[in-house]
Amino acid sequence: MNPLEQLFDAPGPKGRRNLRIINIAGATFIALIAALIIILLAKKGQLAASAWSPFLTSVVWTEYLLPGLFATLKAALVSIIASNILGLILGVGRLSTIRPIRWICGLLVEFFRAVPVLVMMIFFYFFLSHIAARSDVLDPSMTPFLGVVLGLTLYNGSVIAELVRSGVAILPKGQREAALALGLPPNKSLRYVELPQALMAMMPAMVSQLVVILKDTALGYIIVYPELLRQARLVGTSSQNLLQALVIVGLMFIIVNTALGEAAHALSRKMSKRTGAVLETDELADPGLTVDAD
Repeated sequence: MNPLEQLFDAPGPKGRRNLRIINIAGATFIALIAALIIILLAKKGQLAASAWSPFLTSVVWTEYLLPGLFATLKAALVSIIASNILGLILGVGRLSTIRPIRWICGLLVEFFRAVPVLVMMIFFYFFLSHIAARSDVLDPSMTPFLGVVLGLTLYNGSVIAELVRSGVAILPKGQREAALALGLPPNKSLRYVELPQALMAMMPAMVSQLVVILKDTALGYIIVYPELLRQARLVGTSSQNLLQALVIVGLMFIIVNTALGEAAHALSRKMSKRTGAVLETDELADPGLTVDAD
């Protein structure tokens, strides 16, 4: 059954006809807007071949776009790993039976969730630049990268911590009660019974958060980190084709984010099979038969 049909009644003939009319009208309106934009761009010369020709040269890609893409992926990869580790630690801390640990982790999560990512990037950039200028401990060229990574890690780590906490909270109470009845202490019940199931439950939200981390690396251009957007702006400014550069970068972000989302979904499906999650094919064959993940 379609999941939407579980929440809403299936539309009748008149409802389907109205929906079809609305869809056609909406698609027509969007097509007209797109055609108008194309006409206006053509009048301004933005669709001329000369505006797009720089992107057919190897210099633009080898000197600007590909290094920018590598810098974006590097910052995103480090931030993804670090934010997941931090989020897991803070999430488990918020579920701790020790009250001071629970309060401290809760305070950190709420604080870093409230502060904008860009503000944290700028703060760490200037703070680390000050340290690098006064000592030889830190290379000044690393401060933009560290500013981006620390800002993304603290913000997204706090978001992931909240996902961990909510994932455990939505589990049936019988999971913990069964673990306690078997003699497991609360910390082992959380570690071996509740947390693995919570991680599977929050996997779709985790996938969305990974894409958010990758996109937010574009904020690094404010602190002169040579990520993809900043490199594209350099190309557009020097070649007087900023619009075309942004279009190319937008397409690159779409491709990378789509690939990241598909890889994360594939990992989620693989983990679901290994943990004995409910199989949709079994449910369709026999609605009364489910595979208990407990």
